[in-house]
Amino acid sequence: MKSEPYEFSIDDFVALPKQTVAWQGIRNYQSRNFMHHQMSIGDQAFFYHSCCKDAGIRGIAVISKLAYPDATQFDPASKYFDVKATKDSPRWFNVDISLQRKTRLVTIKELRQYPELQRMRVLQTGNRLSITPVDPFEWQFILGLL
Repeated sequence: MKSEPYEFSIDDFVALPKQTVAWQGIRNYQSRNFMHHQMSIGDQAFFYHSCCKDAGIRGIAVISKLAYPDATQFDPASKYFDVKATKDSPRWFNVDISLQRKTRLVTIKELRQYPELQRMRVLQTGNRLSITPVDPFEWQFILGLL
């Protein structure tokens, strides 16, 4: 799960009273579908800083609440407002995630040096998705790096 650190960083996550946050603002259908149809309570995710000098994995989070309508789509004052979304027919969903632990920084450059991770979606050229599945083998390999 990617986040720009100027929007929400690992340190912001650590500072939250319950270290839990609604993963709001996803406006890509594929990422929305990953959250809505594939994430279960207890699933783990890498917390990844993107669009910054030191892009890479910064922590591990766990899904703590199943997908539910993202409230920002209904708020005209929100940058995530969607005029086509209605309470009866929401278009966007989010999950809640809880911080499991902060990790050392594992940069994208470091991840790319391992042939074992060459097929990892987040490392593919042109990948712009903020949420991508991680293969169980990739997950275990990266845990070994932390």
